[in-house]
Amino acid sequence: MEWVITPFDILSCIPRWFVGAILGIIFLMYYLREAVQQPVIACSRGKFRDFLEDHVPILKEKYWPTFWCFESRLQTIFASLLRSKFLPDIKYRREILRLSDGGEVGLDWLEDGCVPSSPIIIILPGLTGESQADYVKCLVTTANQIGIKIVVFNNRGMGGIDLKTPRTYCAANIEDFTEVVHHVKNSNANVPLAATGISMGGLILGNYLASKGGEARKIFSAAMVISVPWDVFKGTESIEKPIINLMLNWHLCGGLCKTVERMEQCLGRSSEEIQRTVSWDVKSVLQSKTIREFDSKFTTKQFGFKDVEDYYTQATIHTKIDKIQVPLLCLSAADDPFQPLDAIPVDAANESSNVAIVITARGGHIGFLEGFLPALEKQYMSRLFCQFFAAVFRDGAALLSSSDSEE
Repeated sequence: MEWVITPFDILSCIPRWFVGAILGIIFLMYYLREAVQQPVIACSRGKFRDFLEDHVPILKEKYWPTFWCFESRLQTIFASLLRSKFLPDIKYRREILRLSDGGEVGLDWLEDGCVPSSPIIIILPGLTGESQADYVKCLVTTANQIGIKIVVFNNRGMGGIDLKTPRTYCAANIEDFTEVVHHVKNSNANVPLAATGISMGGLILGNYLASKGGEARKIFSAAMVISVPWDVFKGTESIEKPIINLMLNWHLCGGLCKTVERMEQCLGRSSEEIQRTVSWDVKSVLQSKTIREFDSKFTTKQFGFKDVEDYYTQATIHTKIDKIQVPLLCLSAADDPFQPLDAIPVDAANESSNVAIVITARGGHIGFLEGFLPALEKQYMSRLFCQFFAAVFRDGAALLSSSDSEE
């Protein structure tokens, strides 16, 4: 009788521990080769880049993403879940700012251990975020530990503030933020001021800086954006890809629809009454399944854009880098599901003396977890955030002169 040896017979003779070890080695090699890398810095050679290289040591280190969740969507999801679960809510000092059109926004201050002359950073949360958002708490906590005051700008209808007018917010409109900046600056004369925008908050901040040009430079010592969707068109296309990206899209759209529901409740009007005073259909808006659909039915009509393409064109900032005169540090991940790598304006940043884009190989969208057991308040983005602004406020004169000399 002739015996035939099959591949399955050979595999059955190999101990399972050996197979596991081989797979583990392959995984480790992939992790070390593809995930653990020093970030790329896109910025023209000059004093701003020299400032970063001399005063922000984290930029010379490799970023070691948490190895058990370094995939982009896992970074995005687990970072949010872990921070939400383990970072306690922060006890802010709430300030209500009444805007020129009668609307109101909440400004949440954390000033523990600070003095009147302590520098201030205004934080702009993401699309559905507010002052207790997990990523905001991560930044606020670490900044406070080094003596920086933080004020979180909660958009209309967010942070527990009732809507006073039938209007919310959008990425292309800077009116509310402009009023907030003037209020904070006028109330804290001669105090160094900076700003940080996360995701959609980065779009608002970026549009403000591009629009105000030299005026913004007289107000802010520096600024930072984290996981900003540079090109809104490509970002929207990316977040509509099935399956996990699209699920994240549904989740965010649901949050936006809840804001519209709160609008109806806060104003004490029925859907029919609201529709007689605004140009959008409440019931239709609440049926939106994606951010693009929501923007088409609601945002474009609320702010008078021709259509969603017009809104996204005005909201996007990848074409406006040359207009920014405030030293701006930008943190983006090459695998951000909300913003493809080819949409990050590397070439434009390489020609800019005021904008520096730091690109990590991994990190997802507002993820940037690191370490086997992440210390949630001290992750890569918060370490970069603190090192940068500590250097700005400590050596601000050098940074300002670096910008002045490159005009």
